Amino acid sequence: MRSIFLGFKHLVSFFLILLINISLLSCITMLFVSCGSKKDKAYTEKIIIVTTLFPLYDFARHIGQDRVEVILLLPPGVEPHGFEPKPGDIAKIKKSRLFIYTGDVMEPWVRTILKSIDKEGPFILVASEGIKMAPDEAGHGHRENLDPHIWLDFTNATIMLDNILNGMVTVDGQNKGYYTENWRRYREKLEGLDKRFKEELTPCKKRVFIHSGHAAYGYLAKRYNLTYISGYGGAPDGEPTPKTLITLKNLLKQHGLKTIFYEEFLTPRVASIISEETGAEILKLHPCGNITKDEMDRGITFLELMEENLKNLKKGLQCG
Repeated sequence: MRSIFLGFKHLVSFFLILLINISLLSCITMLFVSCGSKKDKAYTEKIIIVTTLFPLYDFARHIGQDRVEVILLLPPGVEPHGFEPKPGDIAKIKKSRLFIYTGDVMEPWVRTILKSIDKEGPFILVASEGIKMAPDEAGHGHRENLDPHIWLDFTNATIMLDNILNGMVTVDGQNKGYYTENWRRYREKLEGLDKRFKEELTPCKKRVFIHSGHAAYGYLAKRYNLTYISGYGGAPDGEPTPKTLITLKNLLKQHGLKTIFYEEFLTPRVASIISEETGAEILKLHPCGNITKDEMDRGITFLELMEENLKNLKKGLQCG
């Protein structure tokens, strides 16, 4: 009898151990499923990012890719200097996790909006942090008399890209590795295009380019040792005086130039007048602050716009 009792006892112990093991296995399985669900949730819930200008929009979407939803406040085709946010734009900013703007010089209207955003609002990122702005020699009338078109110098664009990465990691640290890898690849492309600008513009016969729009290309000209002459200072929709038109025509002749550049979003009326009177070819330079609806629909990138600028500069500067 005692042996039968011991056998029964061992059998009960065996089943108890089996049940415990099954329970532990179930818990472990549920734990992994739970962790997997949280991980999937982190990947599928996109971070909402609101940006003011196209370069910021493009940099953010390349770093974040499928982990983020990037919104550009500027409607397609709107000149950035004249933009005024609507109530709906302000609502978008308040609902975002990250709000990126260039700085007070380029977007002075942001200061007013930030006063209405509480501590529960988005993380605010100033993309120009760490960049030394050049004096606004053309007289745009910007804050502190500084030139805000910093992204047209690739060294500045790289700093902006770095700042955006830091902002995205701040609000979504669990995807740091993913963002950093995308940032690294895009940064290499920026640096590569900067190298091409240097190499391909260095042997050009001409070192001067004349632009009929507002003075936006000072950073680009300085970066590549060029001389840049603008049709007028002041607001982008300003009008050059007859004296300025005469001066531009004389400068074309003086420097032996066969090209005058015009600006995206502005009717090339001035360039057309000068072209008719001098026979100069008209070519576009894109300031990249915003894009057209067609460009937005095509998914054009900052790098592609700058590639086109390089192509036209090489032609205008007679680079062979």
